[in-house]
Amino acid sequence: MVKILIIEDDAAFNSLLQTWLTKVGYRAESVLSAGEAMKAVQAQVYDIILSDLRLPDTEGLTLLKWIRETSPDSAVFIMTGYADIHTAVQAIRLGAVDYLEKPVDPVVLREKINEITRKKDRPHERIPFIKGESAASGKLYEHMMLVAPTFLSVLISGASGTGKEYVANHIHQNSLRRDGPFVALDCGAIPRDLAGSELFGHIKGSFTGAIGDKKGAFETADGGTLFLDEVGNLSSDIQMQLLRALQEGVIKPVGSSKLIEVNIRIITATNVDLKEMIEQGKFREDLYHRINEFQLHMPLLKDRGQDILLFAGHFLEYANRQMNKKIKGFAPEAQQLMLAYEWRGNLRELLNVVKRTVLLSEGPLVLATDLPEEICNLPLKGTVPQVAGQDAQTLKEQHERQMIAEALARTRNNRTRAARLLGIDRKTLYNKMKLYNME
Repeated sequence: MVKILIIEDDAAFNSLLQTWLTKVGYRAESVLSAGEAMKAVQAQVYDIILSDLRLPDTEGLTLLKWIRETSPDSAVFIMTGYADIHTAVQAIRLGAVDYLEKPVDPVVLREKINEITRKKDRPHERIPFIKGESAASGKLYEHMMLVAPTFLSVLISGASGTGKEYVANHIHQNSLRRDGPFVALDCGAIPRDLAGSELFGHIKGSFTGAIGDKKGAFETADGGTLFLDEVGNLSSDIQMQLLRALQEGVIKPVGSSKLIEVNIRIITATNVDLKEMIEQGKFREDLYHRINEFQLHMPLLKDRGQDILLFAGHFLEYANRQMNKKIKGFAPEAQQLMLAYEWRGNLRELLNVVKRTVLLSEGPLVLATDLPEEICNLPLKGTVPQVAGQDAQTLKEQHERQMIAEALARTRNNRTRAARLLGIDRKTLYNKMKLYNME
């Protein structure tokens, strides 16, 4: 059943929308503020999130940024009664899948939800592992290939979005277990009361909702590799059961008295400091040593130099195939901006940015103006003349002038389309052109 979260501070409209969505067969939950929404999103993964643009405690676009980082697999629709082109472009650039004007048409909303659901149900192309050419990438790859053919358990540490699951899968594909299954489980997305069932399985009737027997991840991965992402999220009792399963090679499904032998290689990942969690009494030290026979650390994307453009090029090919487009590459200024950006969301953020820019770009190259505003507004060394005493405001104005000129050239001086590309309204564009003597 499709899980939907409604974020809307108008209680009457919120209740109406939840009732209608539930009636037509969706599992709909609702909250009245951004704060409540954050708690809900941290507790579970929603397939679709419907968020109002104007919330009492946070702007909808600010919440959208947070959701895209916290729950990248959730499809977010922005709802607003104040629809305009500028906000629509902003929402899409920040990762919204669509923009709905109030009053929301139920027929249109259902069509859009069904389209998102159909896309998720279709088999999708998996982006292959990309080695990278930087020193940091070379060291990572060397260690991966060193540990892959062994039987050692591997702990992969690093920030969110750095590609930990891709590394785990690549280790499996180059191991002696390559012909066995690779099973990935995100421990951060499992409700705490279902973790035992997800890992070890359950028998029919063992708890409310257990309508049949179920194999857990351990049994499914038998003969292959089990990858547990965000292993630090497991509760203390599940940590103890996990340690016993790894040490003894047997599991016991929830509600069963039967022991099942399993033969798996364990690879785990974390974006938190497990040693610090051990000191705080939140993670078992004996389990840490059991899963950490060999450790790999994922470098941040910003520390991988020209690899950023290498990865972006691969993602561009992927996005072209997904969207049936023929964008050939990135314009020089777009490349400079991408190299200068911090990429706090790492490879996941880069992939999302490339997909959105391919969607927005009219080609043949991705221009600086196609990039999200937090990237295209970065000051760049060498993009404009710099002289002694030049202040930040002057540099900003010169950068804006250059972006406006680029947008006008691309749209053949069609100011309406240029304003749309820049993510501003036409009046603002006219005012800036007059300010910069560009009329």
